[in-house]
Amino acid sequence: MGLTGQKIKDIRAYVAGGGGGDYHDQGQEHWIVNQIATPMSIYPEYKKTRTSFGINALKTLVIEVEADNGEVGVGISTGGYPAAWIVMNHLDRFIVGQPVENVEKMWDQMYRSTMYYGRKGVVMNAISAVDLALWDLIGKVRQEPVYAMIGGKVRDEISCYATGPRPDLAKEMGFIGGKIPLVYGPADGEEGLRKNIEQAADMRERVGDDFWLMWDCWMSLDLPYAQKLMEKSSELGFRWIEECFNPDDYWAYRDLKKRAPNNMMVTGGEHEATRYGFRMLMEFSDVDIIQPDVGWCGGLTELIKIGNLAESYGKYVIPHGSGVYSYHYVTTKTNSPFAEYLVMSPNADKVVPQYYPLLEDEIIPENGKVKLSDRPGFGVSLNKKANLQKVNKD
Repeated sequence: MGLTGQKIKDIRAYVAGGGGGDYHDQGQEHWIVNQIATPMSIYPEYKKTRTSFGINALKTLVIEVEADNGEVGVGISTGGYPAAWIVMNHLDRFIVGQPVENVEKMWDQMYRSTMYYGRKGVVMNAISAVDLALWDLIGKVRQEPVYAMIGGKVRDEISCYATGPRPDLAKEMGFIGGKIPLVYGPADGEEGLRKNIEQAADMRERVGDDFWLMWDCWMSLDLPYAQKLMEKSSELGFRWIEECFNPDDYWAYRDLKKRAPNNMMVTGGEHEATRYGFRMLMEFSDVDIIQPDVGWCGGLTELIKIGNLAESYGKYVIPHGSGVYSYHYVTTKTNSPFAEYLVMSPNADKVVPQYYPLLEDEIIPENGKVKLSDRPGFGVSLNKKANLQKVNKD
């Protein structure tokens, strides 16, 4: 089915929270909100849980775009009510009435029009969610999966590593590796560093020498601490150390990369945005793997540009989380040889959908691997029974 004559007749924004699909808002008994090293760990009152400093404050943003023929595309990001307001009161003018296929023009107009107050953060999350919904819509109008529209598969299935506190359970579930959230940062001193390494040694003993282990440092470290953690972890065969620093501190990434042992990679980019930020990480900082989140970096339209740039620098692109939205990209790229699965079960012992209960038909790994279907778009639809609050235009 062609796109001829199809235009976008409506855009809708929703906010989901309180157990409605926000992986930052999973309740106090979930591993993802318990003590993990963060930029706020230097303050004792905000150290024990990530919700204490408000990681769940903004909730999830859900965008629907509808074509003249009734097909609906869905995109998801974080940003909550602020991002939804931006979509409905600013970005909507660049979407409604446009031909469905004009995704590049729509992205460029959203970006240029918000440059004076955006570029990263909530505004880019809003643009990303709209962009993902547009790609989903194009696929549904064409009756093609997104991966087929952006180049087709280079592999039939995607191997995944799992992010969570139990790499040993991830190995049992068939994943190729486990990325451990770092618990203790610089504020915990040498004792905290020792506890981190003890955890690392224990996990290495549990999973054996051939299973990948990595650290997720979530912007929490300074350069001296990161160097110590990297050196000690390299002795245990850790594969990489991830997102150690403030995302804008390209100089710390550069210096850590220069000091890295040959068996240890330096990675980052989860909280970076657009091709311009990633150009700094690759050209100036020389990180080994870039990890854009397709819901935060600018959507699929921008991820494709980031990935093409990375290919010219000889870098791997392993997107952060983002489930089915990133799987469609990964399956088309030779420099994206595997993907991340964020373990969403409270005890990290089960494979469950990342965006539950927001999406219906969401693909999840089986035995550590993802095999995409040929369903149109991203192959998902919005679950209207989920806890969604519609945000209207002012």
